[in-house]
Amino acid sequence: MAVGTLTALPVPPPSRIDRRVAGGAMVLGPVAVLPLAALAGLVLYAGQLLGLPPLAVAGVAVGAVALGSRGLHLDGLADTADGLGASYDRGRALEIMRRGDSGPTGVAALVLVLIVQCGAMAAAGPWAGAAAVVLGRCVLSLCCTGFVPSARPEGLGATVSGSVPVPLAGLVFALAAGLSVLLPGLPWWRGPLAIAVAYAVAGLLLWRCVRRLGGITGDVLGACVEAATAAALVALA
Repeated sequence: MAVGTLTALPVPPPSRIDRRVAGGAMVLGPVAVLPLAALAGLVLYAGQLLGLPPLAVAGVAVGAVALGSRGLHLDGLADTADGLGASYDRGRALEIMRRGDSGPTGVAALVLVLIVQCGAMAAAGPWAGAAAVVLGRCVLSLCCTGFVPSARPEGLGATVSGSVPVPLAGLVFALAAGLSVLLPGLPWWRGPLAIAVAYAVAGLLLWRCVRRLGGITGDVLGACVEAATAAALVALA
C-alpha cells in the first residue's frame, strides 16, 4: 500500500486494507520512496559531473520525483490551497477540494512551493536533495496519529486517520533525526534541524487544516508532504 500509494511503481494491491495496513503504510512511507530519493540524488550528481546549471538540474530532479509519484502530492497541495483560500464554510471548502481542478490560489501555492524546492535543491547537493525526499514523507505518520480526525467519512483520509499510534509516530521522528546525523558533507546537527523544521511546517499546516476543514483528507496529506519537503530542503541548503 505504501509503494502503490506514494509512488508510480507497479506493485500488486494489498489483499486487504484495514487500520493496521493503513497505519503501516503511512509509517513505511519514507522507505517506500527510497527509489525516488535515489533518482533525485542521481540526477543532481550527474548534473554536477556534467557541469550543468544547478537550478535547471534541480528542476529536473524535482520533476522526476513528481513523475515518480504521479504528481499526487502536488495535486493535493493545489487542492488544499484552493480549499483553504476559497471559503470559511467547511462544506464548501471540502467540495472545492473534491473537484480536482486548480484555481488561482492552488496554482500560486504550487508555483511558489516548487520555486522554493528547486532553489533549495540546487544549493543542497545530491545527498541532501535525496534525504529531503525521504524526510518529507516522514510527516505522514504525524498526520495519521489518533488526535487527527478525518474531514470526510470516506476517502484516503478516512482510511488512514488515527491509524498510527503516537509512540510509533514519535519513533519515526526519532529514527529520522538520528539517521540524518549521518548525511555526508554536512555538520552533524544539520540533518536533525531539517527534520525538526519539516515537522514544524507540516504540523502548522496540519493544525490549520484540522481547524478549517475538520480533519485530514488525501489532499491534506499531499500538501503536508510537499510543504515538509520544501522546509527540509531549505534547512539542508
